[in-house]
Amino acid sequence: MGIKAQRSLLLLLCLSGLVRCSAAFLFWTALVELIYANDSNGIVHKYCECGVYGSNSLLGKAEGVVALPRGDPLGCGSGPVYNRNSSQPPWIALVKRGNCSFSEKFNAARRQGADAVVVYNMDGSGNSTTRMRHEDVGDIVAIMIGNSQGMEIVRLVSNGTEVTMVIELGNPHGRWMDTYWLYILSILFFIVTAASIAYFVFISANRLYGLNAHRRAERRLKSEAKRAIGRLQVRKLMASDEETASDSHVCAVCIESYRAGEAVTVLTCGHIFHKACIEPWLLERRTCPMCKCDILKALGVEEETKGSLSAESPPEVTVITVTGGEPMYEVPLADRPGSDPDSHQRHYDNGAFEEDSSAGIR
Repeated sequence: MGIKAQRSLLLLLCLSGLVRCSAAFLFWTALVELIYANDSNGIVHKYCECGVYGSNSLLGKAEGVVALPRGDPLGCGSGPVYNRNSSQPPWIALVKRGNCSFSEKFNAARRQGADAVVVYNMDGSGNSTTRMRHEDVGDIVAIMIGNSQGMEIVRLVSNGTEVTMVIELGNPHGRWMDTYWLYILSILFFIVTAASIAYFVFISANRLYGLNAHRRAERRLKSEAKRAIGRLQVRKLMASDEETASDSHVCAVCIESYRAGEAVTVLTCGHIFHKACIEPWLLERRTCPMCKCDILKALGVEEETKGSLSAESPPEVTVITVTGGEPMYEVPLADRPGSDPDSHQRHYDNGAFEEDSSAGIR
């Protein structure tokens, strides 16, 4: 962005009220042009960027004949201070700093119709300037110039020379406009941006890793659930079985009564369910729908997968389901030494899960 474009944008923001130009980090210089006739009737033009707009000044252009306060150069007081009024051509008040506030000086000039007020600094300050604060003054162009420049204009006007002054908006200055600070802000911007991107990448990678770990764990658990389902007892209901004799016995998954000829799966906790209902359930949840018994832990499949069980002799585990305080069903989960070698096959081998559902019914 060019300097002119930058100036135009900042001026537009200031005039629209979006940016307070009285902010501590930004001030505007003033371009001051003096036009007068010298002793040989030649026209003299002097031009400098030597003024500073007040913190509450109207940022704009002003042009007029320079007028001095009568008597007191400080321009203080509530009565007529200048020998000019609003009915005369545009004029600019030139007043010295001191004795009263800037607001009093500006209001005294405004009351008599000044188009702008120029304050020159105190004696001994050279060409140094400072920012003026004048919150309780209406819209008026107010700038400060150095003492040396102000005294030069005072001598000309005091000698009877008519001096015309033109004030125009200069350039913005301050901490935020300084090149050094622009570099600092640019570096900070890139650091913050890079840190934000790095944080986003870290969070995204962490989430992807978590999702992949979750998928792997789900696949492992489903594989273990298949092994556990293959060990569960599957039997075919008969007409003489208790489950088919009464409608009070229902499958907790599908809420349907048991009928003769249906294949049911007996869990390690003793609860029975339709084979077609419970197997998909166990693949996803791996627990009994009624008592939340974990079939992986009950059958020791999880420990086998982790390699924590001995291959030679798995520990003896017995699960008992108790209804109404009385034991109803006992399922041995591992072969006891010396027991019937066919008992493991009879109770846990579920070939119907891998093949046709009718092949494993006994």
